[in-house]
Amino acid sequence: MDGWETRRKRSAGHDWCIINLGVPGVIFGVDVDTSFFTGNHAPHFSLQGACLSTHILIIITFITAITSLMTVTFKERVTHLRLNMYPDGGIARLRVYGVGQRDWSSVSSNEMVDLVALTNGGVCLGYSDAHFGHPRNMIGPGRADSMADGWETARRGDRPKDLKVDHRGILQVSGSEWAVFRLGHRGRIRTIEVDTNHFKGNSPDSCCVHGCNLSPEEEQLWKSVEWEELLPAQKLLPHHRHHFREAELTVRKPVSHVRVIIAPDGGISRLRLWGCCTPIDSANQRRATSKL
Repeated sequence: MDGWETRRKRSAGHDWCIINLGVPGVIFGVDVDTSFFTGNHAPHFSLQGACLSTHILIIITFITAITSLMTVTFKERVTHLRLNMYPDGGIARLRVYGVGQRDWSSVSSNEMVDLVALTNGGVCLGYSDAHFGHPRNMIGPGRADSMADGWETARRGDRPKDLKVDHRGILQVSGSEWAVFRLGHRGRIRTIEVDTNHFKGNSPDSCCVHGCNLSPEEEQLWKSVEWEELLPAQKLLPHHRHHFREAELTVRKPVSHVRVIIAPDGGISRLRLWGCCTPIDSANQRRATSKL
């Protein structure tokens, strides 16, 4: 039985279990699946949440028949869940969808963290192409297991018949692909890591990284904002872990969003933006944005 099934309850009460979330954060959707439990599924369930890192109990409750994906409107950070089934039965899978959120109050302003990591609250807002793999894979934990665990685009149809390179060996092509990310926390980026692990014959030729500083209210402007170059175009090697240090970066000011551009196409397995978080100040953010 590849699921959770309780015995047939013959006493007062109901069955439940406690779940420690792999990534604490804000929950937006829940999927409870009773596949294969054709005569013994749980007819009703409820879900409760708690943020135990701050010792504050937060209750999120659904009491409903088992259906498909349900939307959650509660917007507080959750670290643990209690799944209640009424009164007993079986559930094959529980999927909890949301955005990771770190407790930044415990992070020193001098501590180097991966500001774009999924586990720290990084989110992919948009991209030009995701034919073989979604860009959000790049901010996942650990190194990629395979090419499928990274971002890979289709080959651009507008690449020239005869390829030319400049004095640095970078291909001179007009086309490129991009992905935009919101950082888990606004900060100053000190080191950029671009990993093409597993991409041995289909890595990008080069990449560059741009940044901007937007408040939550201004985020919808990311498509029209003037981006500033953080990392100039860099030649990439296949199946290689690249580290671009602070001396190679061209911007020292804090950013809240980044845009990764690859040319002409290809795949990247992981993106890491190491830096120090800075206080969020809406007035300063607006001034910084106007200068970009």
